[in-house]
Amino acid sequence: MDFDLSEEQTMLKDSVERLLKDQYGFEARGKYHAGETGFSEKMWNQYAELGLLALPFAEEDGGIGGGPTETMIVMEAFGKALILEPFFASVILAGGVLRHAGSADQKSALIPAMAEGGLRMAFACAEPQGRYDLFDVETSAKKDGDGWVIDGKKALVLHGDSADKLIVSARTSGGTRDEGGISLFLINADAEGLARTGYPTQDGLRAAEITLQSVKVGADALIGSEGGAWPVIARVADEAVAALCAEAVGCFEKMHELTLEYLKTRSQFGTTIGSFQALQHRAVDMFVELEQSRSMTMYASMLATGDDPVERARAVSAAKVQIGESAKVIGREAVQLHGGVGMTMEYAIGHYFKRTTMIDILFGDANHHLTRLAQMDGLIREDA
Repeated sequence: MDFDLSEEQTMLKDSVERLLKDQYGFEARGKYHAGETGFSEKMWNQYAELGLLALPFAEEDGGIGGGPTETMIVMEAFGKALILEPFFASVILAGGVLRHAGSADQKSALIPAMAEGGLRMAFACAEPQGRYDLFDVETSAKKDGDGWVIDGKKALVLHGDSADKLIVSARTSGGTRDEGGISLFLINADAEGLARTGYPTQDGLRAAEITLQSVKVGADALIGSEGGAWPVIARVADEAVAALCAEAVGCFEKMHELTLEYLKTRSQFGTTIGSFQALQHRAVDMFVELEQSRSMTMYASMLATGDDPVERARAVSAAKVQIGESAKVIGREAVQLHGGVGMTMEYAIGHYFKRTTMIDILFGDANHHLTRLAQMDGLIREDA
């Protein structure tokens, strides 16, 4: 198979990496993090100018028609820079729902605004009791004339505190853990009865707990078919995991780079510690994990947009298992080889370790996806 990037893809990679190298150093990131929203509005607007916020959307909807390879390129670059902006939450997650289930009117009203940077969205799909099972939905949506009344709670809504609009999963029929009967609704963040509690996550990003009390929406708030949202949610989640894997690869590459640089400059016993063969072997182990993760991410990215849900899920879960295991190996080695300074907030390496740890947890950790693979292969029961 040909894994070489096309000329356009190479230009995209170069332009994104150049922008981040010039304006997203570790010190600059700290200043962005200290801002009111926890990220840089200036950088968000520059992403829009570069076309990144329009990347995955079809040209007829106001996007530029990028595919999974383009998403992988951008997410890997974002991982290297450890960005704080809500690209994943808004463009990949909420944008993914719009791409797969939005009506023509919804797409025309929302996607151009998202692409221009004037509209940010978040996907409220997880609940406190659900853990990694996104079909575990207690939030209810009941008919109210032509519209709906929504009640419930949503947990860990990524960048939900700064979003202008939310896409919320709610149950319109069935039991709490039924895959059928789930619907998706578009809700303004300032809607009456909607409360948001924002907080920083361990990796320096932002999330929110969302409470909905008798939130009324019109009939046009429904995204996709009533009660038929689960296939859309599952597909968006698989695409999101592939994007997270690409971000993790970017983090791994930077962690390896920073560690090699430290080994070459840190002196002990009258020589640089990188001259010790035992430490060289550990650096090689990091590189092996990086390349294994890169290969699995390519595999997942190629299949994540496929129409076969079983093939897609298998590829994505296999990649997520690899990423989770590699995150532990690379993260621990990087921090240990840096010594005590690797544990301080002043050094970047610990921040990368935090982010890759969070990536492992998001949308199912390595153990969760290993179980998912075993269930698909019939090795354990699906209710195990």
